[in-house]
Amino acid sequence: MSKVVTDKKIITALVDRGVERVLPGRNQLLKKLASGDKLKLYCGFDPTADSLHIGNAIALNKLGQFQELGHEVIFLIGNFTGLIGDPTDKKAARQQLSQEEVASNARNYQQQASAYLRFDGDNPAKVLYNGDWNSKLSFSDLIELASNFTVQQMIQRDMFQLRLKEEKAIYLHEFLYPLVQAYDSVYMGVDLEVGGNDQMFNMMCGRDLLKSLKNKEKFVMTMKLLVDSNGQKMGKSENNAVFLNTDPEDMYGKLMSWPDEVIVSAFELCTRIPELEIKEIAAALETGDNPRDYKARLAWEITKINHGAQAASLAQDRFINTFQKKEIPDDLSVWQAKQDSYLLVDLLFESGLAVSKTEARRLVKEGAIKIKQAGDFVTATDSQQSFSIKMDMVISRGKRRFIKIIRS
Repeated sequence: MSKVVTDKKIITALVDRGVERVLPGRNQLLKKLASGDKLKLYCGFDPTADSLHIGNAIALNKLGQFQELGHEVIFLIGNFTGLIGDPTDKKAARQQLSQEEVASNARNYQQQASAYLRFDGDNPAKVLYNGDWNSKLSFSDLIELASNFTVQQMIQRDMFQLRLKEEKAIYLHEFLYPLVQAYDSVYMGVDLEVGGNDQMFNMMCGRDLLKSLKNKEKFVMTMKLLVDSNGQKMGKSENNAVFLNTDPEDMYGKLMSWPDEVIVSAFELCTRIPELEIKEIAAALETGDNPRDYKARLAWEITKINHGAQAASLAQDRFINTFQKKEIPDDLSVWQAKQDSYLLVDLLFESGLAVSKTEARRLVKEGAIKIKQAGDFVTATDSQQSFSIKMDMVISRGKRRFIKIIRS
């Protein structure tokens, strides 16, 4: 069994870095960590997209820090809660997913999380699925659990008040989401839950239910959110997320497109560099240093975590050559088409420009795909558009990745 680290300086940094709030209190958690007790903690990730994103990685980073100090970490995949859809901050009900869609989305989550957590060796993180217990609840079980909450608790949430004001529908199943998430804490018997500060309500429901049913205290740790210059959360619902399955070149390039205002907070939340160095970066930016250089360091650090140092360096070199120097690379990758025509979604997937057809459609929707067959590049707008491969064509994905399509 791994020994729990209790060094005061280390556990203080653990509780403070990137953390918005600790409930019931910061000092209580520090005292618990100093005791040497091994805490069981978790964060849940609903598979509502085919990849995790950098916003999710903030919580993964914190879980990894707890794991390094010897605590028991659970990586919970919400294959049941994902069927309901979290209503947090939503101005309308989420589109519900099928079991097949949720299972498909979750397929690569553990592999992506392995950049932040260890799933083997000493003190491995555990992977659990909340469908394993929530799907076994009976209707009477659900009624009994629901009796611990009031309609007033649910309806007072900001997004529901907004919908009432705008006369938009609030569905009963949306009230059940925090209840089902709360039961995760009860079933697993955890000591701590980590999540974004937008998850405070859901996590506190778990704290209340655990106290009510098992008389057990649960700490809640809310993490700061990565927000853009307008204060908007960087996430998939806002269409500004950087997904963890993004290839190194695109990941590096997307990070370089982030606004300068997020540089310092992104270093704090998304990287592992020392806090003293982050303070030095913040001071340098305040005195007028060029933010581009620090953003390049940030992009390299995040790409390194997810793809390794070599891939991050290659992506950085490619970015400098294709964007900063405004060059199209001479050594274009070439893909030989086996058919005379393709739908664009199939062409992107089969040529390797997209890892899945879902990603291909998303790239087109985001305006990230440009095609050159004759004349200048033209931005693709329809993933179902058919293209004849009668002459060589070049497709660009963003401003950094190019591929030449030829007929075999």
